[in-house]
Amino acid sequence: MRIVVIGGGVLGTMHAVELVRRGHQVTQLEREPEARGATVRNFGLIWVSGRSATELPVTLRARALWERLGTEVPGIGFRANGSLTVLRSEAEIAVAKQVAANPDAAERGVAVLDVAEARRRNPVLRGQFLAALWCAKDAAVESRVALPAVRAHLEASGRYRFLAGREARRIHTGPGGAQVHDQTGARHDGDLAVLCPGATLTGLAGELAGELPIRRVRLQMMQTAPLGEPLPTAITDGDSMRYYPAFAGPALDALRAAEPQPEVAAEHHMQLLCVQRKHGGLTIGDTHAYAEPFPFDLDEAPYQHLAGVVESLLGRPLPPIVRRWAGVYAQCLDPTQVVYRRAVDPALWLVTGPGGRGMTLAPAIAESTADQAGL
Repeated sequence: MRIVVIGGGVLGTMHAVELVRRGHQVTQLEREPEARGATVRNFGLIWVSGRSATELPVTLRARALWERLGTEVPGIGFRANGSLTVLRSEAEIAVAKQVAANPDAAERGVAVLDVAEARRRNPVLRGQFLAALWCAKDAAVESRVALPAVRAHLEASGRYRFLAGREARRIHTGPGGAQVHDQTGARHDGDLAVLCPGATLTGLAGELAGELPIRRVRLQMMQTAPLGEPLPTAITDGDSMRYYPAFAGPALDALRAAEPQPEVAAEHHMQLLCVQRKHGGLTIGDTHAYAEPFPFDLDEAPYQHLAGVVESLLGRPLPPIVRRWAGVYAQCLDPTQVVYRRAVDPALWLVTGPGGRGMTLAPAIAESTADQAGL
């Protein structure tokens, strides 16, 4: 079949990957010269440890698909480096032990490590802590360079083309399929179109589907100069257990009651995530803001807090901060769904709103869309 994928982010690109893999011809449109949204502003984490039990099967499937793609396309920088959630109180350790005792602990590859074991996994952790939760299934890719590498791989198939700077303005559907018109006046015909608008919920997506059960979330992040030594795992702190659904339970309730977050962390709904890029720098975040309109400027207090947490765990000063940025993603409000997916028409599917799970789950979401659309 001929399929038009609208949107050049990770969700649109993984749909293109899946559809080309199934033998279809794909034209992918991106309104910018290159994807600029949440896809390239995230950590590049393939995050298994924090996903809920109901999300675990799709998460593990996505993890397997990322690993396969990493073998096919080395340029995405896939690495199965795992993660350590560094624990600094007995209440945090209790949450970690609860997770490690869950029936799905082996599937996640989780275990509670003492300080010596954690430092064997990651010798850069020279600061003060009591224990760590290891997750072997967590992985990472290079978010800023992954998509061009994937597109080059797809183009070699002879069944894919990427058109940058093409904004879909109108879509007509009928018995013959879908006709997508871009701002240049060009028409792109397909038997089917898949619209992946990311956090742009007005315009074409709003016209086609009306008001969507989706909210937008804004994050702040930063990146350092090269650390000067390898960081073998991703690292996160105990605040992540307050945020990710895998940690819910009585132990987390006790942690919340006994240990309120620092004021700046609570105000900005913060957790620490830290991943080393292949060039040696660290990507560090993040904050969460839910009330629109979002501010146009960056708040310095969260950056100072995050830098202090990382330095306390590493036991050394951070290299200079070389970049700071904000990003916005779309999150489906239905807690039973990992994404908002809808057949607007037999020839048109809308897929958006994976929330902070987009980088992790995109390959499995695309696979499910293809299955549901009978492709």
